[in-house]
Amino acid sequence: MEKQILTRLAIEGDLEVIRIIYNQGIEDRIATLETDTKDITYMKEWFTKHQGRYSVIVAEINGKVVGWASLNPYSTRSAYDGVADLSIYIHREYRGQGVGSKLLKSLDQIARANHFYKIILFTFPHNALAQALYRKNGYREVGIFYNQGKLDGHFVDIMAMEKCFNLQGKTVAQ
Repeated sequence: MEKQILTRLAIEGDLEVIRIIYNQGIEDRIATLETDTKDITYMKEWFTKHQGRYSVIVAEINGKVVGWASLNPYSTRSAYDGVADLSIYIHREYRGQGVGSKLLKSLDQIARANHFYKIILFTFPHNALAQALYRKNGYREVGIFYNQGKLDGHFVDIMAMEKCFNLQGKTVAQ
C-alpha cells in the first residue's frame, strides 16, 4: 500500500520535530553549511519570522511529521520582494520516498499565492539525491559558488538552483 503524504502549514506544536529533522540535516552534513545544532529557543524565534508570505509547511505520513520546508527572505532589498529562498529537510528514514516532491509542490502553491516569481536554493554539488529532486520539480542549475564556506575545516562548494514563475503563476521554461 502506498504511503499517503499530506502537507499542511506548520504550527508551533510542530517545532520540536522540525528541530529534530533540521538537526539531522546539520549532523549529516548533506543539506547545509550550518554546523551548530538548534535548540527550541532558536526554533521559536525562527518560527516567529516565518509567518505570512514566508511560510513553513510540514509533511505527514500517518499523522507523523516526516519533513518540513520553508520559504525564506532572499534579501531585504525591495527589488527582491518576489524572490524567496527555499529550505527543505526530510527525516533520515523518509528520504527518497516522495516527501520532498510533495513539499515542493505545496510550496509552489504558497509561493504563487504570495506573488513570488522565483524560488532559489543552495545545495551541495555532491548531493545527487537533492539535485534529482529539484530538477524533477522544475529547478535548474544556475552555477557553482566555489569555496563558498567551510565545513569541518574544509572549503565547500555550493550549487545555486532556481525555479521561475511568470505573472500568471506558471513555471517558466528554462
